Amino acid sequence: MYQILEGHQWRHVWVVSDIHGCWQRLMDELKRLHFNPYQDLLISVGDLIDRGPDSVKCLALMQENWFRAVRGNHEQMALDALSNNDFALWTMNGGIWFSRLTNPQKLDAMALLEACRQLPYIIEITCANGLNVIAHADYPSESYERDKPVSRSRVLWERGRLSHLMSGRGEGISGADHFWFGHTPLNTRFDFGNLHYIDTGAVFGGTFTLAQLQ
Repeated sequence: MYQILEGHQWRHVWVVSDIHGCWQRLMDELKRLHFNPYQDLLISVGDLIDRGPDSVKCLALMQENWFRAVRGNHEQMALDALSNNDFALWTMNGGIWFSRLTNPQKLDAMALLEACRQLPYIIEITCANGLNVIAHADYPSESYERDKPVSRSRVLWERGRLSHLMSGRGEGISGADHFWFGHTPLNTRFDFGNLHYIDTGAVFGGTFTLAQLQ
């Protein structure tokens, strides 16, 4: 459920918005930022796959030493499809790429997708900017606590807090200096106190948001 990282192990630490198969665009952004794979760390807010052109390449990022990710709802839809042999929901939400693979390619993709079962729902990392909590959609509690039981489905799917905040209601979360979420495509990054919503719709013609934690 929780993965704990220590930022002092890396020179720079970045968190990136939903990738959704946009591997080349991500590589272009990292090059622009002079990202060093031997010294720096990139953390994804989840949704590596679907809708974009290179889902398999994005899954392979999990094998890189410089990359970490939390589980997104799209990874969960893929895992549920494989477990239940029911691909309808995933296919409707961008998983059609899987059906277009050759059988050997499907085997390779399935191995990478199975590795998503090891993805944490929440990453906690202490960086130069303080204690950071990274999850896909929400941390469904008023206060953060390491290893606190919270609803896994709400971590992956919840949009209620963001909706309330954008309409002038709702409150932040205590227990950490910063919370980083993706999941809901926005025209521009939305910040409310220590909450940061950074999915700026790269796969829909928007931009990648990369926030530097140290």
